[in-house]
Amino acid sequence: MRIVFMGTPEFAVPSLHTLLDNGYEVVAVVTQPDRPKGRKRVLTPPPVKEAALALGLPVLQPERMRSEEAAEAIAALKPDLIVTAAYGQILPKAVLDTPPLGCINVHGSLLPQYRGGAPIQRSIINGEKVTGVTIMYMAAGLDTGDMISKVEVPIEDDDTSGTLFEKLSLAGAELLARTLPAIAAGDAARTPQQHELATYAPNLTRDDERIDWSRTARQIYDQVRGLSPMAGAFTTLSGEVFKVWTCAKPADGASAAGKHDSGTVLEASDKGIRVQTGSGELLLLIVQPSGKRAMDVSEWLKGAKLPAGTQFGQASSDGEQSEGGAQ
Repeated sequence: MRIVFMGTPEFAVPSLHTLLDNGYEVVAVVTQPDRPKGRKRVLTPPPVKEAALALGLPVLQPERMRSEEAAEAIAALKPDLIVTAAYGQILPKAVLDTPPLGCINVHGSLLPQYRGGAPIQRSIINGEKVTGVTIMYMAAGLDTGDMISKVEVPIEDDDTSGTLFEKLSLAGAELLARTLPAIAAGDAARTPQQHELATYAPNLTRDDERIDWSRTARQIYDQVRGLSPMAGAFTTLSGEVFKVWTCAKPADGASAAGKHDSGTVLEASDKGIRVQTGSGELLLLIVQPSGKRAMDVSEWLKGAKLPAGTQFGQASSDGEQSEGGAQ
C-alpha cells in the first residue's frame, strides 16, 4: 500500500513509526505548519514533522487542507490509503475520495463518545474511568464514520492528560498494526456508530481552564490533571493569574460544605495549600504565580506569604492569555 500519513502532535508519532516498522510504504507525511511556541514565540515544527524528517520522509505542510492546491498535492501522490492521527484539520471530500482504500483515523476515545478535538483532556476532566482508541473510516461529519476496531484503556486516578496521551498513542499504534492487514485485504469490519449516543469533546477554551471553587474537590482535581501539562488550570490571587498544576487526590466520598467560602485558603505550609471547595478540601502541590515558573508550594512559600483566610477568586478577563505548558 502507498500510504499518506497525516498527524501533528506527539500522539501521532508512534502510529507513523508503526507504519514503517510493519513494512508499509509511506510516500509522504502531511502535518500542520510550524507555529510560534512559548513566551518567546519561537517558530517550532510539530513533532510529526521532526519525526518524519528524521526518518527521511517527504513532508507537506498546507495551511489549509481545504484548498484546491492541497487536494491536488495529495492526489499527485496516488495513495492507496490515508492514515490520520490527530492531524488537526478536517479533510474535504476531494481528499476523502482520493485513496481507493479510503481514509482512516486513529481517534483517542471510544466512539461515539467524545467526538472532537479534545477527547483525552475532557475524558479526565469529566471524571471518566475508562477511555480508549477507535480506528474508523473517515466521513464528511465530525468523527462520524464507520468504526473498524477499538481498544479500551483505563484512566488511573493519578493520570494527567500528558500520561494518558502517551498511553493512548501507544495503544493506538498497536491497534493500527493489527487493523491494517484487514484494510489492505479489503475485508475490514465496518460498524456504523450509534449517533444518538454521541457525546462531544470540543477544543478547550480559556473558560475551561478557569477554576470554579464552588465545585467539589474531586471535580477540581480532575480539571487540574486534565489540563496538565498543556494549558494548566488557573485561578487568581490578588488579581493576578495563579496557575495550579498538581493537587493531592482528595479523599473519596462527598464532603459537606465547610465553614468558609469556596476558594478560601485554610492553611499554607510546606505540605501544600489547603483550599476550601464547594464540597471538601483540596491540597495544591505545584503552582505557578503570575510571571514565575511552575514550582512546589514549599519553594514558593520561601519568598511569599499566604495567610489563612486569603481568597482565591475569579480572574479578570482583561489581558488574560493562556501561557501554554508549565515553564
